[in-house]
Amino acid sequence: MLRKHNKYRTVKDNIQLGGLTAFSAGMVNVTSVIIFFAFTSNVTGHYAILAEEIAKGNWHEALIVFGWIFMFFFGNFFSNFIVINFDRKNTYLAHSTPLLVEILCLFAVGTYGHFYYAETLAETEIMVGIMLFAMGIQNGLTASISNFSVKTTHLTGLTTDIGLLASMFTQKRFRENKDLIAKKNVLLTVASSYLSGGIFAGVIYLKVGFLVFYMVCLVIGLIIGYEYYKLKFTKIIRRKRNVKRIKAIVSSE
Repeated sequence: MLRKHNKYRTVKDNIQLGGLTAFSAGMVNVTSVIIFFAFTSNVTGHYAILAEEIAKGNWHEALIVFGWIFMFFFGNFFSNFIVINFDRKNTYLAHSTPLLVEILCLFAVGTYGHFYYAETLAETEIMVGIMLFAMGIQNGLTASISNFSVKTTHLTGLTTDIGLLASMFTQKRFRENKDLIAKKNVLLTVASSYLSGGIFAGVIYLKVGFLVFYMVCLVIGLIIGYEYYKLKFTKIIRRKRNVKRIKAIVSSE
C-alpha cells in the first residue's frame, strides 16, 4: 500500500489503500457532522458557504470558512511536499509520515473533545480546521502516490466517475476493458468503505463519544503497521535467499 509509487502500484495496492483510508474518512466525516454539524472530509460545500457569507457581507464568518478551506489545501500540499521530496530516499517513510501526522491531528481532536471540550464556538472552529487539515493530508497522500487513481474523501468526483463508467459499461467493448474494470473495482471499494466507515462511526459514537477518533487512528495505524511488517518480512526472505546462494557457491567450489 505504502511501498510503491505511481506506475509501480497494482490494482490490489490501490484497493487496499483506498478501502482502509476511505473507511477512516467516512468515520471522521460522519462524526464531525454529528458533533459539529460540519463536513470535514471535503470542501465542496465550504466554497458555497464562503460565497454566501461574502455576498451577505459577513466578513468574520467568511474568514473562518476561508481558513477551513486553506487547512484542507494545506493538508494536500503537506502530503505531496513530503512525497516528492523524500520518496527517493525512503519510499515507505515518505508515504507513512503524512499518515502519522494525520493520526496526531485526530488523536488531538479526540483527546481534547473527550476531556476538555466546552462546546464553545471558538473550540468548534479550531477542531473543524484540524480535522480538515487531517483529511487534506489523507486525500493528498492517496492521490499523490496512486497517480490520482485514489481520492478517498472526494466523493463528488468519485460518484461522477462511477456514473460515467456505468454508462460506458452499457457497451460490450468497454465491459471487457481491463483498465476500466480495475478502475470500477477501486471506485466501488472506496465508495462502499466510506459509507461503511460512516455507518460504523455513527453507531459507535453513541456509545463512546469523542473516543471514536481513537478508533480512526487505529485504522490508519493498521496501514502503517501492516506495511512495516511486510517490509521486515521481505528483508528476512531476501537475507535467507542470499545466505543460501552464498552457501551454494561455496559448496560448488
